[in-house]
Amino acid sequence: MLITIAPDVRLFVDIEGPGWVPDGPRLREKPTLILLHGGPGYDHSSFKPIFSQLADVAQIVYVDHRGHGRGSRRPADEWTLDTFADDVVRLSDALGIERPIVLGQSFGGMVAQRYLARHPGHPAKVVLSSTAARFNLGRKLAMFERLGGPAARAAAEAFWTAPGEASWAAYQAACMHLYNPTPGKPEARQRNLFNEQILYTWSAAEFPVMDLRPGLASATCPVLVMAGALDPVTPIDDAREIFDALPAAHRQWAEFAQAGHGAWRDMPEAAMAVLRGFIQG
Repeated sequence: MLITIAPDVRLFVDIEGPGWVPDGPRLREKPTLILLHGGPGYDHSSFKPIFSQLADVAQIVYVDHRGHGRGSRRPADEWTLDTFADDVVRLSDALGIERPIVLGQSFGGMVAQRYLARHPGHPAKVVLSSTAARFNLGRKLAMFERLGGPAARAAAEAFWTAPGEASWAAYQAACMHLYNPTPGKPEARQRNLFNEQILYTWSAAEFPVMDLRPGLASATCPVLVMAGALDPVTPIDDAREIFDALPAAHRQWAEFAQAGHGAWRDMPEAAMAVLRGFIQG
């Protein structure tokens, strides 16, 4: 469905599972899990079908960020973390969602960090998965070289210093297969609707100067940081930096030794078990 969250702004949303379920003589409300996908430029399809496993403990809301996927196209001046973060609140208001659990993967995790800083009282819980609080090119390059050699390092450096069509093509060829030790299914990538201009624009403008660490101190709800030890694009030290910036009373850590970018892609049983425990905890 398309949900209007502001004049001329419609987000594509797909909802899995009822919010209220029979429980003996009453109806019990399940928590709502809002999934914020990576990219930027991609859509929500990478969460399917694996997140269906959590539909028994949460109502799942898949959403394409503003300007992404199947939603309405929006101008480049709206492709900012502040806008994407505030859209989580706008969408919740439109759907009548109170106190959601918000999971952000990769770029979605950056949106979730900004949301956490701007609206600390809004979420019940937050999951920050395979993400970073700031742009650290050195970490990326070192990890790409470790996993793919000098050619991967060179392609990564070319793209992340000058995002564009040519450098993206070389990056896809040399680097994308290094994101996860478990090979992805080709049809999964084919399902994705990709707005590459958002990737180029945001990666060249906001990403290099982004620093989300100060805002993490305002977290007032449980925050789970999930990281794969073999992730080249948001290396595990990026996740440790996020964890260190969060209040000690609210932070939780989950490291996956044999996983890359998105732990559920490489260690699905372990990652889903951690998420299930966090949702129910």
